[in-house]
Amino acid sequence: MIDAISIEDNGLLLHSFRPKDVRRLNSMAGDVYAILSDEQTLRFLPGKRIASTDQAEAFLKSSLLSFHNGKNYLHFISDKKSGRVVGMIDLIPPETARQHYALGYYPYFIEFYLGRVYQQRGIMSALLPHFISSLQKKKIGSIAAVANRHNQAACRTLKKAGFVSSEPFDPLQDLYIYTGKTN
Repeated sequence: MIDAISIEDNGLLLHSFRPKDVRRLNSMAGDVYAILSDEQTLRFLPGKRIASTDQAEAFLKSSLLSFHNGKNYLHFISDKKSGRVVGMIDLIPPETARQHYALGYYPYFIEFYLGRVYQQRGIMSALLPHFISSLQKKKIGSIAAVANRHNQAACRTLKKAGFVSSEPFDPLQDLYIYTGKTN
């Protein structure tokens, strides 16, 4: 199991589940639903769509259990003033990736999402390097991401954070490997 990561930057807080979050799952579910039901946010990730706040709450409960079981490590990006969840970064360990993909090797994978209002502000470009640095301090060296090759914003964000496009992952997406070399 990986210890939780907590990062503050420009009025935002990147964090895992906190005790107070468990008590406010209902309001968090509304925020997560807003992110994972938005057409623009999911344009390149239609498989992540959530259909209701009830489904979002079930997603959060499942993610909490998965965090403590080491299956994935969901972190939230919250606005410090309002407390609202505006985005998420999920860390998927090699053991979990192995259950879903047939690859030659299995790094830790990251996935990230931002609500529509918070896109195009450089938020993920600012937070992702800090998140990766925290992972490296925890001795996680091999990190990858998958991005739809038409999702220019995600591809730019990954490159700015030190990822390089490695190879096609599937017909629509490319595999990005963290090298630390920024463009």
